[in-house]
Amino acid sequence: MGELFDGYDARPARRGTPPWDEMFSAPGVARAPYRDIHAALARMTQEELRGRTEALADSYLAQGVTFDFAGEERPFPLDAVPRVIEQAEWTKVEAGVKQRVKALEAFLSDVYGLQRAVLDGVIPAGLISSSSHFHRQAFGIEPANGVRIQVSGIDLIRDEQGEWRVLEDNVRVPSGVSYVISNRRVMAQTLPELFVSMRVRPVGDYPQRLLAALRASAPQGVDDPTVVVLTPGVYNSAYFEHTLLARLMGVELVEGRDLYCSGGRVFMRTTAGPTRVDVIYRRVDDEFLDPLQFRADSMLGSPGLMLAARLGNVTIANAVGNGVADDKLVYTYLPDLIRYYLAEEPILPNVQTWRLEEPGALEEVLDRLDELVVKPVDGSGGKGLVVGPDASKEQLDELRARLQRDPRGWIAQPVVQLSTIPTLVDDGLRPRHADLRPFAVNDGSDVWVLPGGLTRVALPEGQLVVNSSQGGGSKDTWVVGTDALASNDHNIQGLVAEQAAVTSAIPIITEPHLQDHNPQDAPRRDQQQQQQQTADHAGAGEGASC
Repeated sequence: MGELFDGYDARPARRGTPPWDEMFSAPGVARAPYRDIHAALARMTQEELRGRTEALADSYLAQGVTFDFAGEERPFPLDAVPRVIEQAEWTKVEAGVKQRVKALEAFLSDVYGLQRAVLDGVIPAGLISSSSHFHRQAFGIEPANGVRIQVSGIDLIRDEQGEWRVLEDNVRVPSGVSYVISNRRVMAQTLPELFVSMRVRPVGDYPQRLLAALRASAPQGVDDPTVVVLTPGVYNSAYFEHTLLARLMGVELVEGRDLYCSGGRVFMRTTAGPTRVDVIYRRVDDEFLDPLQFRADSMLGSPGLMLAARLGNVTIANAVGNGVADDKLVYTYLPDLIRYYLAEEPILPNVQTWRLEEPGALEEVLDRLDELVVKPVDGSGGKGLVVGPDASKEQLDELRARLQRDPRGWIAQPVVQLSTIPTLVDDGLRPRHADLRPFAVNDGSDVWVLPGGLTRVALPEGQLVVNSSQGGGSKDTWVVGTDALASNDHNIQGLVAEQAAVTSAIPIITEPHLQDHNPQDAPRRDQQQQQQQTADHAGAGEGASC
């Protein structure tokens, strides 16, 4: 198998059924999608692959592709071994994600409307009203084209049998797509020869697909809408993504202080004078968006945004109040909601989940606490999650008390051995657990799913939490085997240029045409910086969800 894979299968499963390994069906036997990758890796030495990996990290650091980990700016870890998904398999994943998004759209429209699903007994009214992200301020705000979820990130895993399952839904401010785009740019230059032979589907359409969806959501009567990206600011851990997307879409990146509302409309301050804003792609969470409606101390939004949205004069994307659909207790009802709204069977199943308020559920979970995974219903970034088999007695005792005090605030699931993919660590290529976040864009006429998505990988051996905020890394995700590239005469150099071209705008520069802020704002900068950084943990900056 070659030096890189020596000892790959030496480690037994930590518990129960071993995980599904995506590259190998048996020791030394590569599955069909990975045969080209395996053959290429087998010809490399560990030093050569490690050198390529270090080059990836250097490239990311030079481009500013970083994230905040425990207060330290680090290059986002990218492993040089990609995840590979055959087109035939991807077709099912894509269909399942589309179905999920359509059901979530119908649910949100219903929740902030007639609540038919509640009246028909599909989902309890108390569950919705008790969700921390259910906002009555969103009632009566009707999107111009009916779309509330312009962008979604549906987190998937593969279980021990290799079946794809939905782990959670992200329809507030899903993050991570900048890493998909950036990963592809550097991987196309790291393993260029494989992009031709394996016919890897490109991901460069995403920025223009997103822009088209945002423009399609503009208020009625606006033919040439002005679109902006609203960021919490430079101290937010996802600021690189905000900057990249604004630049690739060719729209302005603004902070709350760059906007003001007048006469029920939203304007942007520029050196040329006020410019009306029609669509706001906000990367600021609901609670920080409008101090007149939510947190009065917020310095990240702009007073009056909600009134302008209610009057139909601006579109806020994603819609305010979408977070109720991210609630992990609502997640448990999605299979029933798919049947209710779409009259279809779910294509992608959920992970088995206990609702702790149901009769007998809390008692069963408390009895099995040391063998289950327990999650807060409004958690993100792996925060608050407890893996029972890995927890100490003190941690389990503390968790038991919290569940008894607030069963509504938690769900429990069995420990699912996430599939493994070869990942370069200190002692060579080793199996590491991974999940997948496909990104979907809804323009009102179609739900488009980015081919592949963000593969997140847990770097410590045996760890199941893959989030970057918990020390995880990423992989480029290749959907392969299409006829799209085979029909064209692509040489390696041309294909690399095509796959990488979309990110040529990555370098970050200032926005010279936005109006300078008043010097009197200076005393408030400390408070603003604190909110930007706090937002990562409160959800406002969404960086923690990656």
